[in-house]
Order: sequence, then structure tokens, then C-alpha cells
Amino acid sequence: MSTTHFLVIRHAESLWNADLRWQGQADPPLSARGLAQAEALAGTLRGEPADALYSSDLRRAWQTAEIVGRALDLEPRVEARLRELDVGSWSGLRRAEIAARDGCELARFEAGDASVRAGGGESRGQIRRRVRALFSEWVTSHPGARIVVVTHLGVIRALVPGSEVTNAGVLRICSTDLAR
Repeated sequence: MSTTHFLVIRHAESLWNADLRWQGQADPPLSARGLAQAEALAGTLRGEPADALYSSDLRRAWQTAEIVGRALDLEPRVEARLRELDVGSWSGLRRAEIAARDGCELARFEAGDASVRAGGGESRGQIRRRVRALFSEWVTSHPGARIVVVTHLGVIRALVPGSEVTNAGVLRICSTDLAR
């Protein structure tokens, strides 16, 4: 079977990124800076070989994908399983507010405890299973393809633990990397 290649993109800056608020599955749009980041990214990706473009259904990712899609001449396909980690009651809060309310839980979450359900939402173990199952499906259904994925930092960390990707940042992964 041929290797499937993924170009994984973190959405551009949202209004809540700019305000340092935890978003989770909340749906704020891109900021003006985020729109400019997405346009700049699209310019660098113009001509990149790609067979399919998938995006989270959350607005910040979808807006980024639409802009990138024009540069790649691809229509983005929505995929809800690409949603960010559900951070439950922490959504909309800044880190200091979360620490004041749930300091011990936040410390365990930030230390990488895969069982902690952020704000009562989803655990890192849950998002990892969700995301890896999706990418495994794509490896099977798109052998040898080049797939562009616009998603969120939590999804990227579920694929490649420890990853730090800036807004409108790119990570290249091939299907053999997912076996880890």
C-alpha cells in the first residue's frame, strides 16, 4: 500500500486566540490578523500538490480552509471529528481563571495526564482515539494521496504528542508516522 501524505494546518488566529481564551469547541471566527495569516499561508501553499482538503466544522478552521482551498483549487470537506478538544466549562476562560477554579485538574491536564477531562469535557485519551481512528480511515480510503487537513492544536497534539504549531502553522505527516 502506498504512503498517504498529510499536510496538517492549525487554523489561523481567532478572536479568542487573540484574547488568550481557551476555545475548545466554541465557535469564534478568525480575527483580522487571522484572516491575514490565512491569506499569507494560502500564498505559500499555492501550487502545493493536494488531492483532498478536509476541515473541522468549527468556524475558525473552516474560514482558514476556505482561503487555503482557493489557493489549492480544492473545496474543503467538513469533518466534525477534526474538532478541537472539548474543554467543557473551561471554554471562554483565560488560563488564570481556570487555575483559580480548577487548579489541580489544570495542573494534571498540563502535565499530560491523558485521563483528565478538561473542564469536564474530553480527555486527551479520548481525542487521541477519535483523531487517530479518522486518520487511519483516510490512510485506507486514500492510499498514496496528499491530504490537506485544517484543524486545531489539540488535534495536532493527538497525532504528534508534544507538537507546538503556531496559528496558520503547518505540520507534514506521512502515514508511517502515525504508527507510533
